[in-house]
Amino acid sequence: MKLKKKHSQKANLNFGDKLFRFVTFLLAVLVLLIIVAMFLLLFVKSWPSLTKFGWRFLTSSAWDPVFGRFGALPLIFGTLVSSAIALFLAVPIGVGVAIFLSEVAPAWMYQPLSFLVEVLASIPSVVYGLWGLFVLAPWIMNYLAPFLKRYLGFLPLFSGNSYGVGMLAAGLILSLMIVPYIVAVSREILGAVPDDQREAALALGLTKWESIKIAVLPYGRAGIVGAIMLALGRALGETMAVTMVIGNTPKIAASLFAPGYSMAAVIANEFTEASNPLYLSALIEVGLLLFVITLIVNSLARWLVVKIAGPTS
Repeated sequence: MKLKKKHSQKANLNFGDKLFRFVTFLLAVLVLLIIVAMFLLLFVKSWPSLTKFGWRFLTSSAWDPVFGRFGALPLIFGTLVSSAIALFLAVPIGVGVAIFLSEVAPAWMYQPLSFLVEVLASIPSVVYGLWGLFVLAPWIMNYLAPFLKRYLGFLPLFSGNSYGVGMLAAGLILSLMIVPYIVAVSREILGAVPDDQREAALALGLTKWESIKIAVLPYGRAGIVGAIMLALGRALGETMAVTMVIGNTPKIAASLFAPGYSMAAVIANEFTEASNPLYLSALIEVGLLLFVITLIVNSLARWLVVKIAGPTS
């Protein structure tokens, strides 16, 4: 009797395990199916533009809905440059704040600063856009741009007139938006480093900074890289805030003061106006291109995390 009851419990346990495995497998497959369905839908809807323009869509600078000429090169340029500016500014600030919170900040300061970081991450992008339009853009035009032109005006990046809105404004607003993501993820990664490593480094006579550099940062570098790539994905797909401050001009310029355009911004601005089927197809192709770039960035992030974490595992 006992053997029969034990066998029944084992059978029920095995059934539960199999059911759990089957359900989780279905959920994983569902995620893949959603991604494939999104790609196929974008591909089918953008087919008229794909067949008409081909590879010229990626290399052409023309974006003229009136005459039916579409090229995504200025949009790609604006998206990548604004995201690069954002990363250039946000990475040292975000990683520095994360190190301060996890390694240096006193206990009474940790909770308030962590809460402020979480608040920054939860602010809607349109609020950032309004702040950038009415506060950041005038500050750039009246103070930052004249300062940069005075001391760095010999560089093409800081030449020309500034009207506040432009590529630099988009990069600055994006940097503010992605800093909380870098801080939040990096802080958790550094907080997971075992205290034994810190204590061992200090016991060897290392200073506080040396122990962070040698014992903490190498342990968490894979997670920090993952946080940076997550922030990059956020910057690439940001729409409203960038739309409000980038200038929305499909041109390529060397100066960061010049207005530009991004892939997400052109879709948000012009999708409701696209009555022409070719125009609509071109906008959907821009979305397809943004989708592919995002997948490439995420794949690269995964590869970098595995590559960096490999020697330490």
